[in-house]
Amino acid sequence: ENQPKVTEVEEFLPHGAEKKQTHFTDFEGKTSFGMSVFNLSNAIMGSGILGLAYAMANTGILLFLFLLTTVALLSSYSIHLLLKSSGIVGIRAYEQLGYRAFGTPGKLAAAIAITLQNIGAMSSYLYIVKSELPLVIQTFLALEEKTTDWYLNGNYLVILVSVTIILPLALMKQLGYLGYASGFSLSCMVFFLISVIYKKFQIPCPLPERISNNTGNLNYTLISTSSYQNEHTTVQATEEGICSSSLFTLKSQTAYTIPIMAFAFVCHPEVLPIYTELKNPTKKKMQCISNISITVMYVMYFLAALFGYLTFYGQVESELLHTYSRVDALDVLILCVRVAVLIAVTLTVPIVLFPVRRAIQQMLFPEKDFSWIRHIIIAFLLLTSINLLVIFAPSILGIFGLIGATSAPCLIFIFPAIFYIRIMPKDKEPMKSLPKILASLFACLGVLFMIMSLSFIIIDWMSGGLKSGGSH
Repeated sequence: ENQPKVTEVEEFLPHGAEKKQTHFTDFEGKTSFGMSVFNLSNAIMGSGILGLAYAMANTGILLFLFLLTTVALLSSYSIHLLLKSSGIVGIRAYEQLGYRAFGTPGKLAAAIAITLQNIGAMSSYLYIVKSELPLVIQTFLALEEKTTDWYLNGNYLVILVSVTIILPLALMKQLGYLGYASGFSLSCMVFFLISVIYKKFQIPCPLPERISNNTGNLNYTLISTSSYQNEHTTVQATEEGICSSSLFTLKSQTAYTIPIMAFAFVCHPEVLPIYTELKNPTKKKMQCISNISITVMYVMYFLAALFGYLTFYGQVESELLHTYSRVDALDVLILCVRVAVLIAVTLTVPIVLFPVRRAIQQMLFPEKDFSWIRHIIIAFLLLTSINLLVIFAPSILGIFGLIGATSAPCLIFIFPAIFYIRIMPKDKEPMKSLPKILASLFACLGVLFMIMSLSFIIIDWMSGGLKSGGSH
């Protein structure tokens, strides 16, 4: 009868001792399965969701669905490669995998890509704060359009939000506690999605000729809404012309679609820290968390893009929420959605800041122990530089496009594949084995993807496409 108890104790003690040797951070994982799904979903879910309706308008529904499915499956496969590599060497940080595969250059490449990717993500979140918060305040105070008070200036508001909300959260020592913020921010995005679906059945198409409301001077005309359209597509201001969806479209703005999607699925730098903080971590459990998160986001992304697109068709802007203000600036539901999205993106910034700070620590102070002063200074400098970027960047589309075309393919395709090829011992899997051939193809796909996206975007910029289809 006593036998099982004895084995339990025996089993437990070595396991405890083993844990002491192998854990790679200064604390053991305490985060539950559900909370990890929240954290990872939140790392995936970002401002990308606001750009997807615009992406669909430029690809058509079927092509969009095909591309979205492809990017989601590839994301899942690349997390599989990352987990397999980290399982072999027992490393739970992306940059350390790079170091193990290629020494210092590998570590620096990974750290730079993570830094760029996450700075881009944080900039895009704060860009939303900059463009949406003034509208919210203006609506709440029922102010005239033309007031120039400082509290309606997006640039001041971004700084204010960064200092009062984001910085304190970014100074926490562990990611796990941000799980509650993740859960909340995800529910805000679900609310956004439900509202987008609901609004599809509320908003007439084409948009009414002129809507004026009690702020007196908010007049919108159809001509202005379609004039931002790319010059290559002529839009007849008729119901058939504006209010028809297409299943398959190719135009110069299509160049942004894949980068926007890649940008919308990058969560790879956060996978390993979330794995580290998982209670009783196993590779299978973490892959399961990743697959659930990716699937949930895939469904949300597709629905948000589809209903956003079917509401405005060709008139949808690169930032979906902005498009609604053309219909009725005082719509209570859209106002609530704006507030929800603002809260969601604000709470996501600290979660995204963690891997960047870790990457910077890995680059500059690899051997040093944790120091509060350094922890605080890096967070402060990061937020300052991102604020400057947001204040001076001309368009959110530029941020999505460039980062989606450079660091995203590195983090999703190229690095997981080449790290895996280098780390997986040749005696276990020779170069000619199927997993390594697949990984090599995967890396090539990433390079191809990067060259293609960048060249498309540069061509689009040179032809002035960004000015016509960008932000407003």
